[in-house]
Amino acid sequence: MNSNRNGLFRSSLFYIVMFLLVMGVIYFFNGSNTHTESQEIRSSQFVQNLKDDKIKNFSIQPSGGVYKVTGEYRQAKKVKEQTGILGGATQTREVTKFSTTVLENNSSVADITKAAQDNDVKMNAKPEESSGFWVNLLVYVLPLVIFIWFFYMMMGRAGGGQGGGNGRVMNFGKSKAKPADSKQNTVRFADVAGEEEEKQELVEVVEFLKDPHKFTSLGAKIPHGVLLEGPPGTGKTLLAKAVAGEAGVPFYSISGSDFVEMFVGVGASRVRDLFEQAKKSAPAIIFIDEIDAVGRKRGVGMGGGNDEREQTLNQLLVEMDGFGGNEGVIVIAATNRSDVLDPALTRPGRFDRKILVGSPDVNGREAILKVHAKNKPIASNVDLNEIAKQTPGFVGADLANLLNEAALLAARRNKKEIDASDFDEAEDRVIAGPAKRNRVISELERKTVAYHEAGHTIVGLVLNEARVVHKVTIIPRGRAGGYAIMLPREDQQLMSKKNAQEQIAGLMGGRAAEEVIFNSESSGASNDFEQATNIARIMVTQYGMSDKLGRVQLENPSQESYGPRYSQQTAAVIDEEVKRFTDEGHDEAVRIIEEHREQHKLIAEALLKYETLDEKQILSLYNTGKMPAESESSDFPSERAATFEEAKRELERKEAERQAHIENGKDTDDESTDSTENPKPDDVNPDFDNQDHRNDD
Repeated sequence: MNSNRNGLFRSSLFYIVMFLLVMGVIYFFNGSNTHTESQEIRSSQFVQNLKDDKIKNFSIQPSGGVYKVTGEYRQAKKVKEQTGILGGATQTREVTKFSTTVLENNSSVADITKAAQDNDVKMNAKPEESSGFWVNLLVYVLPLVIFIWFFYMMMGRAGGGQGGGNGRVMNFGKSKAKPADSKQNTVRFADVAGEEEEKQELVEVVEFLKDPHKFTSLGAKIPHGVLLEGPPGTGKTLLAKAVAGEAGVPFYSISGSDFVEMFVGVGASRVRDLFEQAKKSAPAIIFIDEIDAVGRKRGVGMGGGNDEREQTLNQLLVEMDGFGGNEGVIVIAATNRSDVLDPALTRPGRFDRKILVGSPDVNGREAILKVHAKNKPIASNVDLNEIAKQTPGFVGADLANLLNEAALLAARRNKKEIDASDFDEAEDRVIAGPAKRNRVISELERKTVAYHEAGHTIVGLVLNEARVVHKVTIIPRGRAGGYAIMLPREDQQLMSKKNAQEQIAGLMGGRAAEEVIFNSESSGASNDFEQATNIARIMVTQYGMSDKLGRVQLENPSQESYGPRYSQQTAAVIDEEVKRFTDEGHDEAVRIIEEHREQHKLIAEALLKYETLDEKQILSLYNTGKMPAESESSDFPSERAATFEEAKRELERKEAERQAHIENGKDTDDESTDSTENPKPDDVNPDFDNQDHRNDD
């Protein structure tokens, strides 16, 4: 707020200084020549100087009932003037000209004429000026006009800069939302995948905007407001755009934070202006993104900006409650914090239809992948259904990012299509970050990480009722020295107690392996403990899976809490139960590793050799003790490089070879007409054939 005030003050001060500067320049040019070389004298002094032959020439001009006399001295005269605010100082200056006024009577004119003839002084007569009024108008009115213009510009700039009024004076209360051009909005329901039920709910909104008589004839009223709630990235804004695109009506889009400004009352004024605009162009849609910025529960503010936010909310409540059934204006709002909204805002009559836009299931994820894969060349070995199964919990934004990462990887590898290896690497990048192959790791630490991750893998293979091991690697990514990916067999909406206990045991497998194999403990299990503790605490405090505490919910994640709602004795019991669940999982993991020492060792040694094992390789080692048939490696020279310079040289070498290959192809075409235009598949990337792409560090 202070920065905004300082900006307004600096803007105003600039225009004030500019105005004073212009006025000073006008005063200087109008008065400097007159007052530095000219002197105002009395008429009697003029007559005496004329008789004493001190005047060289003069002119007489009628002006408003008197004669205005201006002339020039024969010699410059020195004149003393008082200066300073109180006139306490004197200043001497030279003057060569004078001016005075003489009454219009015959005697005065006769004396002046006689004195001029006696001393041979030139005397001129000028006609009376007819433009005296316009001269006075310019002298006195023009500065006032300039001042008003500067003030107008100053306030207009302040209004446009601070209030969003597009340069108009004090236009703070106007809404920033402008109707989007329906022709430019190309988003349709077909572009929104994985949300079939949500789209069906919004189809009624589109049908009402297109044909309201269909509903009103049966006495039905369309919902005044539709609240889209759900996690970030699930496509709430995209759904609203699809509604506007399908309906073909004006679409007013604004963020909740755009209502609140530093000036009190601006938010409420903008709400009124927004709804007035929408009603004039009805049927229309108003979309308010992140409505929780202004729609939070009232009564928690202590003045200042919170009071302004509550005024904005009150005005929004009034505008929405004042809707009639046939006004044709529908409000769509989106938020990921519906639990903090004011109950008056979410009641029937305002936002009376709430649509949960949640994470998509496996079918929804596959549909989303197909939408984002339309404009990308996908290889035939890519199974989008399999990728959808491997990405539980991913929302639309995550899946779009996954496809984009895969496309970037394919381009980096100089491919024409995005194949399965690109998607596999993109999944790892999205989940854990890029690989850090140049990290220096000691042999002991590398061996510890291998047995640690093999411990997770063995426990996951044994306790595989709900989850299966998808991949395990010891290549560092992000903050992790290695990781094992366990995927659910199918999408689950419910978590059983047995499933939760198996997950805790799987997380404890790494530490259990360190204790069994090396008889030591390392810090590599810190993240495992964090996840296991969170699962155990949820089991105790939310799911009622503790026999000691019973079937009670002690914590509600959907409500804001400023402290525990239970006693210290209950908190102590919660800690005991959480520790009991984690200890039981640890004991189960130790038992499994001791019973499967040979298989655990095989997987760890394979990790030390190959660094990454997929599901097929893991199952082959577990069941047969051998690796499956060698498959084509997905590693690339640019990714095996230890430094950026090596990667750059590798890419430059490949680019030079590609250019040489193109030139050789042209030469062959010139020499023989029987040669084919396209190279054989074996000649496309000869550098990658028959190479060992494993990192032997």
